[in-house]
Amino acid sequence: MTTDPHQPLQDDVRVLGALLGDTLRRQGGDALFEAVERVRTVSKEVRNGQARFEALRQTLHDLSTEDAMAVARAFAHFLGLANIAEQHHRTRRRRDYQRNPDTPPQRASFEDSLSRLRAAGIPLATLAERVTTQRIELVLTAHPTEVVRRTLRQKQRHIAELLALGDRPDLTEPERAERIRHLAEEIAAIWLTDEINREQPSPLDEVRSGMVAFEQTLWDAVPRHLRALDAALQSATGQRLPDGIAPIRFGSWMGGDRDGNPNVTPEVTIRACLLARWMAADLYAREVAELRAELSMRTASQELLGRVGNAAEPYRVLLRQVGERLERTRSHVEELLDSPAPLTPSEEIYTDPEELAEPLRLCFRSLEETGAGIIAHGRLLDLLRRIPCFGLTLVRLDLRQEADRHTAALDAIARRSGLSYMDLPEEERQRFLLGELEGDAPMTRAAMTATDGFDGEVADVLQTMRVAAGLPGGSLGAYVISMASQPSDILAVELLQLAAGVQPPLRVVPLFETVADLRGADGCLDRLFRVPWYQRRIGGHQEVMIGYSDSAKDGGRLAATWELYTAQERVVSVCGKHGVRVTLFHGRGGSVGRGGGPTHLAIQSQPPGSVDGTLRVTEQGEMIDSKFSLPAIAERTLELYTTAVLEATLMPA
Repeated sequence: MTTDPHQPLQDDVRVLGALLGDTLRRQGGDALFEAVERVRTVSKEVRNGQARFEALRQTLHDLSTEDAMAVARAFAHFLGLANIAEQHHRTRRRRDYQRNPDTPPQRASFEDSLSRLRAAGIPLATLAERVTTQRIELVLTAHPTEVVRRTLRQKQRHIAELLALGDRPDLTEPERAERIRHLAEEIAAIWLTDEINREQPSPLDEVRSGMVAFEQTLWDAVPRHLRALDAALQSATGQRLPDGIAPIRFGSWMGGDRDGNPNVTPEVTIRACLLARWMAADLYAREVAELRAELSMRTASQELLGRVGNAAEPYRVLLRQVGERLERTRSHVEELLDSPAPLTPSEEIYTDPEELAEPLRLCFRSLEETGAGIIAHGRLLDLLRRIPCFGLTLVRLDLRQEADRHTAALDAIARRSGLSYMDLPEEERQRFLLGELEGDAPMTRAAMTATDGFDGEVADVLQTMRVAAGLPGGSLGAYVISMASQPSDILAVELLQLAAGVQPPLRVVPLFETVADLRGADGCLDRLFRVPWYQRRIGGHQEVMIGYSDSAKDGGRLAATWELYTAQERVVSVCGKHGVRVTLFHGRGGSVGRGGGPTHLAIQSQPPGSVDGTLRVTEQGEMIDSKFSLPAIAERTLELYTTAVLEATLMPA
């Protein structure tokens, strides 16, 4: 007799549903419970063909408004609990695959993908090279559809932990009873908690919410992900992941996305970057403290002893210095949060990730040299692998603004000299911009230092550029231009960056989203690549963002999907014609209307050649919690992105 692998999921849902029913009786009385059961029973009968839909309509019609609200809440809570159970079951099924070596590997796991690529005849050297050079960046964004409060998410995570506890075969009966009691407490607490934030979250609230994913799961999921990838790569090719490799990195729009959001000010952007830097310093400080407790060995290499002297516990001496510098870095960022000022290089704080990595690599070499390599490849290696991924900033913040706002800013600047940039045709705009760019931007640079007299929106654009110039290195990622349609839209941002002194300049990413803009994307890029100054600027690489939301609103889902697909084909073609490597940045959300869908399948469905070892993609709103709230789910998400990009690169559909 075969065992249903999904029976544990059904059992979990049944238990959670029963506990929710108990809560409904206690909090709403038997009448509420019976109303919910009546709706549930009739719904099942309609679905099974035992009753007509009219019966369900009438059942709902007979409810008072107050009762209907309570019934709707009950079903919403049940579905939320079922989602938690399903997430935990994904973890359970993954463990089942890993526990049983006689079964085929889990679909799209490292073992599955690498074995299929080998079977397809991909040379081992090519496979190893592609694994170690691919670059995936997941960009976390807030979204107004995200309404679940952080306090409820914490309770939901606790329920998931209690479900995991129930999988232990060695629980005693008292422990099982206690687990059920805790589940009942959490479900009752959720029912009695207001689901909705009654105050609109500020951009900085969104930033802090985004930091939770890093602190609770991603900080630990990344090194575990890389450890698993390293083991699978060794097994498949005999090669290891080289030092300093970070196939997956993270970006953010929280605190930098000012497109249509007047609350995202230059000051918000500064604080968003500082909050991320503070979190990074704090997480590193905790990890170094744990590492210092572990490395109690007396024997060390001459190189290490030459650094710390003839100390009894040389690793602890060196790591104490690292920890103290991290604490000073964290304290310095706290001071800046109280009174923002430029972060200047100093021997007292860390301003370059290499400064943090150097003493850790020294410890690693010493441990290997003295025969303690097994220790070096533990917590220390995990810490070293975090640095290329997280840097000192944890996450790089993108800036995003509408193309029209840059046009208005340049028009205001030009009018000070008696010109009207807004009235110029496209070719004349390009000539004006290139004249400034090739001549060190005299007019724009002067305006950037004297912003008095500009209206609020123009001043905001100029001040944002000045903030970008003043932020410490590694804080920012890309500058995304919404509603880009002409080469001048991209050149305008290049000019504003140059005038503000942004060094190194941010890569400028046009976002093509409406159907018309998608159809014109390749033409825009073709004209842009014919500009010698721009070709020198990009160094053979261009990032292009395509948007799913506005295109679906503009043309409908089916038409938008087709336009997105063919636009990617044309973008890849025009980039190839000009010898430019392209990274496509997908602005996807969670819902179907926003481009949502299964991650692995979605990446496999991109046009051949569009995923050439590189990919950027947004993770919006609730999808951040869905994909990264539980450690095992976060690891699986990172694995899916890695294998999907690898397969799409080496075996395009």
